[in-house]
Amino acid sequence: MTDLHRLSIREMAEGLKSAQFSSRELTQHYLDRIAKLDDRVNSYVTVTPEYALAQADAADNLLKNGTAGPLAGVPLAHKDIFCTQGIKTSAGSKMLDNFISPYDATVVAKTKAAGLVTLGKVNMDEFAMGSTSESSFYGATKNPWNLEHVPGGSSGGSAAVVAADLAPFATGTDTGGSIRQPASFCGLTGLKPTYGRVSRFGMIAFASSLDQGGPMARSAEDCAFLMNTIAGHDAKDSTSVNKEVDDYVANLNATAVTGLRIGIPKQYFNVQGLDADVKARVEESLKTLESMGAILVEIDLNMTEAYVPTYYLIAPAEASSNLSRYDGVRYGYRCENPKDILDLYKRSRSEAFGAEVQRRILIGTYALSAGYYDAYYVKAQKVRRLIQQDFLTAFENVDVIAAPSAPTTAYKIGANLSPTEMYLGDIYTLAVNLAGLPAINAPVGFDKDSLPVGLQLIGNYWSESQLLSIVHQYQQNTDWHTQRAAIAEENA
Repeated sequence: MTDLHRLSIREMAEGLKSAQFSSRELTQHYLDRIAKLDDRVNSYVTVTPEYALAQADAADNLLKNGTAGPLAGVPLAHKDIFCTQGIKTSAGSKMLDNFISPYDATVVAKTKAAGLVTLGKVNMDEFAMGSTSESSFYGATKNPWNLEHVPGGSSGGSAAVVAADLAPFATGTDTGGSIRQPASFCGLTGLKPTYGRVSRFGMIAFASSLDQGGPMARSAEDCAFLMNTIAGHDAKDSTSVNKEVDDYVANLNATAVTGLRIGIPKQYFNVQGLDADVKARVEESLKTLESMGAILVEIDLNMTEAYVPTYYLIAPAEASSNLSRYDGVRYGYRCENPKDILDLYKRSRSEAFGAEVQRRILIGTYALSAGYYDAYYVKAQKVRRLIQQDFLTAFENVDVIAAPSAPTTAYKIGANLSPTEMYLGDIYTLAVNLAGLPAINAPVGFDKDSLPVGLQLIGNYWSESQLLSIVHQYQQNTDWHTQRAAIAEENA
């Protein structure tokens, strides 16, 4: 059975239930693919074959005795930012290269309880800070569509494992676009849920008021299956919202596209640096939705120019606070032979944090320092409120808002973008995190270099079902989500 990796999540689950193949066979199939292909992609930090096969055997027992849940025995990969008991959790950093987590993140615990099989932990930008997955201590992950290009970031490993068919789906996190942008660069579907929908307990913190976990997969249906598993209230996370969870799979056809009002922000399609191919593919996808009965409505989002400066004050400020715990004392990297406590702090942090992490800690510490806190951090929080209100006003007249997920397709590895160029590449994704809204990326075609392009749909609070449903119906009328990179077509 050489083509198991070409099955959808639904087909895998049905095949396991009807005993066409076992979870052990399915898991071994993916482990063989990883062993053969991942040295070219560099998507995994840690592969866990013994652990995975033990979980697969347990799932097979549940399937045999009829007590298995809907996804029991299906493999997945976790972004290496989710703590996994007994397995290294590095956050892509030298700082945590030796950290074996003593507990599971809630997301991991939920996938375990559902009988899903963990293939391993996947690569990412260090502490989720970046848009290319080049800042990882473990080296750059490659884009399966073109190995000379980045897969996006920070969840670049999560995108690459799915795009290369080295896992059927993966968990990711999104602080400023880190699910949607790599999903766009790798031709996948990726959902950033409403803030508070998925537990952050055990997810290594970057910016606590912005971070949110979510699914990355080929299709909206595949994402819906994973959302059914990981969404929900968690008493261990004080920002988790106690609100009833939809059955995302059952609701895939629940939203009527006919009469759906899609907001088209004028400002988003006049951004300097928006690639002509990206703009054309996004506009074509909107025409498809229009042909399905949607109504396109031009809207204004007047705070667009404030997104990048607001985000890059708030996120680094929270990062500098969250990363202060990595001091060389309790766990993680410690410098050799420190002279005194100050030397221990300074050398441990300067030796173990990469350039981008250090840059953001410095910016954040400055913004929070005495004399600058009111001028920068407090002001940024006030502007954040205006950005949120800008969206709420728009949602009085439209159901969802459409935008590109990124202004360009995937950059070349080693392009050496300046920090400012990299930050401006997040123009379309940052506001969603600042406002706490849900948003989804859907693949909508390719540029002239055969690199994927993504459409982003932004919804009002708690509208994950609606977003998944719209994209699912779009995917019933198009085949972009079924396209595969050459490496994904190779057999192990």
